[in-house]
Amino acid sequence: MLKKGLGFLIRNSPSLLLIAFFALLPLFLKDAYYLRILSFIGIYVILALSLNLINGYTGLLSIGHAAFYGIGAYSSALLTLRLKLPFLIALPLSGLIAALFGYLVGKPALRLKGIFLTLATLGFNIIFVLIMINWDSLTRGPLGIAGIPVPKIFFFQFQTQTGYYYLIFVMVLFTLGSIYRIIHSRFGHALLAIRDEEEAAEVTGVNTVHYKNAIFTLSTFYAGIAGSFFAHYIRFIAPESFTFWESFTVLAMLALGGQGNLVGPMVGAALLIAIPESFRVLSDYRMIFYGFVLIFMMLFRREGLFRKRTYRFTLTPPWEKKETAPQYRVGDKFLKEEP
Repeated sequence: MLKKGLGFLIRNSPSLLLIAFFALLPLFLKDAYYLRILSFIGIYVILALSLNLINGYTGLLSIGHAAFYGIGAYSSALLTLRLKLPFLIALPLSGLIAALFGYLVGKPALRLKGIFLTLATLGFNIIFVLIMINWDSLTRGPLGIAGIPVPKIFFFQFQTQTGYYYLIFVMVLFTLGSIYRIIHSRFGHALLAIRDEEEAAEVTGVNTVHYKNAIFTLSTFYAGIAGSFFAHYIRFIAPESFTFWESFTVLAMLALGGQGNLVGPMVGAALLIAIPESFRVLSDYRMIFYGFVLIFMMLFRREGLFRKRTYRFTLTPPWEKKETAPQYRVGDKFLKEEP
C-alpha cells in the first residue's frame, strides 16, 4: 500500500507541483492587478479547452462559441437577480441552460459538413447578439445588466481578487480534470476516430452524429459556466461582450497553442491575454494582433505551438522501470529471442 502511494506521488509529482505553484501564487502576488489578469486567463482557459473538444478532438469547426458563453452569463445574471437563486445553484444551471441551447443548435447543424457547419455556428452567434440587443424587457438591450451580485458559497463571499482567483482556479481544475477523463475514455477514442476518418468510424459502428452532438452539448456546458463566472466577476454584462469577435479570440488561442491536446489551449489562452495586457498602449489594436497571430500560425505552423499529441507530465518510480528485452538482428528483422 505504501509503495503504491509513493508510486502515485512520484508519477504525478510534476502535475502536483504545478498545481501547488498556482495555488500558492496569490501569497506572492500582492498586486490585485496581476490576480485580475490571472482570473481572466482562467476564464479563457475554460473557453479554449471547451472549444478544443469540438475543433481539436472531433475535427469540426465552430466559430460561434461566444454565444454559449453569453447564454451562461445572461442565465446566471437573471437567475440571481430575478429569481434570487444563490450563485452555487446558478453556476451549474447556467451551464445546463447553455448546454440545452447547444443541443438544440447542434442537433440540426452537426448534420452539416465543412463550411456549412461553420456558417451555422457563426449565424447563431449573430442571432444571439441581436436578440440580446432587442429584448429590452429581459436583457435591457444595449444598456446591459448591472448590479449582478458577487459570488457567495455558503457563508463566504468572493469580494477580493484573491477570492475570485481561487474560485476560477478550482473551476479550471474541474474543467481540466473532467475533460481529461472524457478524452481518455471510450467516448474520447470515438471522437478521435471521427476526427481522423469519419467514414471509417461509421463503418466500424460509431454513431458519428450522436457523438458529435454529445460533445458539442458538453462543450457548450463548459462555456456556460465560464460565462457565469464572468458575469459575477465583472458584475455587468452587455451584448457587445459576446459578439463574433469574442469567438474569434478563442479561435486564435487554439491556433496559437495548438489543438487536439490539453496543453496547447491553456498556453494559447495565457499568451493571448498576457501579451496584449503587457502592451496596453496597443489595446485598441488587439483584434488586429489576434488576426496576425492567426495568419502567421496558418502559414508557418498550422498545428500550433503544441502538436496533436498527448503530453504527459509524469515520472516513473525506479521500481517500476522495466528492462528492455535484448534484441537480435537477423537480416532486416529484430527478434526478441535468440534464433
